[in-house]
This record gives sequence, C-alpha cells and structure tokens, in this order.
Amino acid sequence: MNQGYIVSLIAVFVLFLLPFVGAGPTVAGGQILFGFLLPYAALIVFILGFFSKVMGWARSAVPFNITTTCGQQETLPWIKPDPIETPWSKGAVVVRMALEIFCFRSLFRNTRVTYHKEGKIAYNLEIFLWLGAIVFHYSFLTVLIRHLRFFMDPVPGALKLLEALDSFMQFGLPIVYMSGVALLAGVLYLLARRIFISKVKYISLAADYFPLFLIGGIALTGIMMRYFTKVNIVAIKELTMNMVRFNFTVPEGISSLFFVHLFFVSILLMYFPFSKLMHLGGIFLSPTRNMTANTRAKRHVNPWNYPVKLHTYDEYEDDFREKMVEAGLPVDKELVVTEPEEEEKE
Repeated sequence: MNQGYIVSLIAVFVLFLLPFVGAGPTVAGGQILFGFLLPYAALIVFILGFFSKVMGWARSAVPFNITTTCGQQETLPWIKPDPIETPWSKGAVVVRMALEIFCFRSLFRNTRVTYHKEGKIAYNLEIFLWLGAIVFHYSFLTVLIRHLRFFMDPVPGALKLLEALDSFMQFGLPIVYMSGVALLAGVLYLLARRIFISKVKYISLAADYFPLFLIGGIALTGIMMRYFTKVNIVAIKELTMNMVRFNFTVPEGISSLFFVHLFFVSILLMYFPFSKLMHLGGIFLSPTRNMTANTRAKRHVNPWNYPVKLHTYDEYEDDFREKMVEAGLPVDKELVVTEPEEEEKE
C-alpha cells in the first residue's frame, strides 16, 4: 500500500506548527525569522537553484535529433507533411512549443487504456486530467500575479484590472476571487486522483504528494485569512513593503496564520528547484520538443565529433600481409616476394 501521501501530509502539518507557534508574540525574534529572514533565504535559493538547473540543462549535449513526432515529416513532394506534429522549420517549432506551454497539448492528447469484459482494449482521452491541470496552473499563475499588489505602491492599473476580472462574479463581502477557489479545487482534484486511482497511486511517491499538500496549504490558509479569520490587511501590506525596502520592522496586529501562509510559500520556493516542479523551466529546454523534425530532409552530424585518424583494412593488410600469409589467413592481395639482388662481382 502506498503511504506516501500520509508521510507528506504529516510533513506539511509539522511545517504548519513551526510558524504557528514560533511566530507567536511570546517567542522573541520569531516574527523576524518567519517574516523576513526565511523569505529572503527562500528567494535566494529559488533564484540560484533555478538558474543552476537551467544552465546545467542548457550545457547538456544533444548530438542527435530526438524530436518526438506523431505525424508525417517533409519528404517527397507528393506526401503531405504535418507542420505542427513534425515541425521542420523554426516557426513551426515555436508554434508547437507555444501550444505545449499555454495549452498543454501533449497532455490533452494523452490517452488511458481500458479493458472490457469482451477482451477488447479501448483508448480514452484523459480530458479531466487535462482540464484539472489547466485550472490548477492558470489559477496559480493568476494568484501569483495578483499578490504582486502587496509589494507595489502604488498598485499598477494592470493588476487592478486583473483583480476586477478575477472577482467579477461577486457573491458577497468580502469579494470572492475565483482564482483562489479554483486553485484549491485543482489541488484537491490532483490529490484525489493520486490517492483514489489505484494505477496512479501505485506509481506515486512522497515527492509527488508533498508539493500538492504544500500548495493546498497555501491556498487554504489564504482563503482562511480572507474569508474567515479576517486578518489585518493594512498591517500585512506594511510588512510586505518593509520586505521590499529591507526594513526589518514587524507591524502590530499580524496573526500567526499569515506567517504560516508566508512560511509555506518560502518552503515552496526553496523546494521548487530540486523537485519535479522544475518542468516549468525544463519544458523550454526539452530536445524532444524544441528541435526541428527534418531528419528525412537533412543529414544531422554530431557537432561534437572530433577528427579521428582512420586505419583502413587495406592499410592494415599492407602492414601485416606477410604475417597473415604465414599464419594462413586470407588476404585480398597476394604477397609479392622480391628476390634479393645478386651482389656485383668484383
């Protein structure tokens, strides 16, 4: 039985207790630690780790064309190629990459194998997995961009417009942001899929559950602060602006739940470069996606090949023909025996 999700849930709960207790008013220096020092350290680790990982991938040698294709390449004039599935030009590669990055095209085309009682095999689209991934990623991106308003004064008009679009379906007060609810729903769906679908659960590790529980904790604490516990938003704004200005002053009236929320975000930033979440940067450097599929029209030569001095068989036989004949080995050319010249008589 896969117990990875239990281990990850316990780990996130322990992480919840650390700032909830450590950032309380009775702990000296706790709010400075969880409000300033750890977020700064997390941001540094994220930037350096992300850059190091991407540069390592960029330096990796790709001597062969290994593009993943599922269509006809450009070959003979009377065979119609598929420019998106097998892109043979840079422009087609850009289009294919854009569809992959913004629309998760390969995930949309993913299929699930099912077996029927009659012994037949059927392939079904994983449309709900694709939809859950779309909701999760775009709601996460919206929440991330929307939170930039806490670090800017004055707030740009573009962020105000995004807030207005995110809350145009007003249900009451305070205004409900759809991205926050969608983020929590997307996390719960991806978690439920890994826990309750036996095949997915079998291949899932603790490293697959931990970021989902962590992001779920970020979404849940954010929803709790906005709609239920009612934190001091003015004090939080002042704290975030102090972070930007490197002013290590914690305003009065900030609850421990905010420090839990901020600590979860810090852990996610530090965990990000060393986890599977790095597909954010890896998708741009994937040779199976970012290369042209023109192997039938163009010969690809390994650019890292160095010149090698060849020793042909003819040269080998010329060097060892006499010994080969003595050993009884067949030769292509007969051994020419030259008679020694007679010494000139005096």
